[in-house]
Amino acid sequence: MGLTRRNFCTSASAGLLGSLPRIGVPAVRAYPKLLVLIVAEQFRTDYLDRVRGSLTAGGFRHLMEAGAWYPDCRFAGSTFTSSGAATLATGAWPQQHGIVADVWYDRTSGKPVPASAESMLATTLASQVAAAPRTRVFVSAMDPLPGALLEGRTPAAGFFTQPRGQFLARGETPAWVEEFNRLHPIENLHNARWAAIGAAADVPPLRVLTQDGAQPEQFNALYRSSPFAQIRQFEFVRELIAHEGLGRGETTDFLAVSLGPLAQLAYEVGADSPLIDQMVLHLDRQLEFTIESLNKEPGPGNYVLVFTAAHGAPPAPEPSNRSRMAVNGEALARAIDLALSERFDTVPTRTAWVEKYVYPFLWLRAGAMRARNPREVRAAAAQAALANPAVAGYFTADGDSSHGGEWARRFRNSFHATRSGDVMLSYQPGYVEEYGAGRGISYGSLYNYDACVPLFLYGPQFRPRVFENTIEPIDIAPTLARLAGVALPSSSTGRVLAEVFAEPAGRK
Repeated sequence: MGLTRRNFCTSASAGLLGSLPRIGVPAVRAYPKLLVLIVAEQFRTDYLDRVRGSLTAGGFRHLMEAGAWYPDCRFAGSTFTSSGAATLATGAWPQQHGIVADVWYDRTSGKPVPASAESMLATTLASQVAAAPRTRVFVSAMDPLPGALLEGRTPAAGFFTQPRGQFLARGETPAWVEEFNRLHPIENLHNARWAAIGAAADVPPLRVLTQDGAQPEQFNALYRSSPFAQIRQFEFVRELIAHEGLGRGETTDFLAVSLGPLAQLAYEVGADSPLIDQMVLHLDRQLEFTIESLNKEPGPGNYVLVFTAAHGAPPAPEPSNRSRMAVNGEALARAIDLALSERFDTVPTRTAWVEKYVYPFLWLRAGAMRARNPREVRAAAAQAALANPAVAGYFTADGDSSHGGEWARRFRNSFHATRSGDVMLSYQPGYVEEYGAGRGISYGSLYNYDACVPLFLYGPQFRPRVFENTIEPIDIAPTLARLAGVALPSSSTGRVLAEVFAEPAGRK
């Protein structure tokens, strides 16, 4: 493999990279034969502090001691699962890549639009690796959407689970996947007991994966938010690496993994539940098994393992506070609509001012604003929202914000010109959306409990140390592009983490 075809900035597809300064970016070691990027859909840095005394020697503790560890990798933008995955994949904020939430409203169709790889407005790290000759790209995820966003528009070998837990491939399913499903039937987990790690046999389980034939969705939900689903994802990843021979060629294979169970569990119980700690400990053990497997094949020195997350999670409101801290979006939109009518309507017939509210974005009716100054109407809508004690701040399509400095930057990074409506709202810390179930939490805030995630980079290319400086998730894609010797994703605004690279062998 010659440097000519893998040079960081010299191919025609590099676009704006030709002017990128290379000062301060050290030469790195040989390109890894296998790059594994593991993205937990939900994982907070402080989880590791909570369970540190119970970590195994070969999982997170090993990554802390033998890898490069950034405890403070902080999102300065939206933290929905879809927007977080897209930010990691592209090295850009929603302002550039366009995935502003899991779902947003489309004025043209008058319908909610779910996030998708097709709606992403930037290329991904995976697509840049796939563009290099003789490389291979694989994606594995519990749910198709986060995996597809990590992948981008360039087709990769994708593997996802269906509701019954079986793994499916995009296109024709390989024989080894069918055999994996046959050997791991989900029916074996009907009424399985989720016991605490290290608990005695006579200690009651934390949960039972109850199977009721009349309500199969109950078991599916319990399974998807359990360590059993997490274990199955890792088992599948190890089988994928072995059967597809990843890391055995002369060029770089790239595997992106999206882990869903922790996010599913936190939706229900929030970040502070002891169940979350147990899931983290199970994840720790699966990382240990995976590192052991990688050390056998493709072997030490031939792979890089990167772990991070798409967002964190808030604690669940206490039952006594839930009526105050769980926000009814429809009621909020009606209150804003009424306030605008009282201010601007001059005839007995009341105008409908609010077209749609899909947290955190508010769309106002273009026809109603046409007779007024749109900026004035947006500002009035934002002020009406602030009258609700659950609302802490706003950002409008005109760039007006309730906050300055870093908070205004987080708003701005999250706001896309054509997809974010007229006003973006932020709730008070700890407040969540109310879905009607009377429990659970929501993702997507700008607060640090949703924004602060860990980053581990493990492999001979990296310095083994803790980096206490704050970095941003947009830095990950350009750093890994540098590592793999490929061009930056099209819209990446992050920096290469030059300080993380070890000196190449033999360099003085």
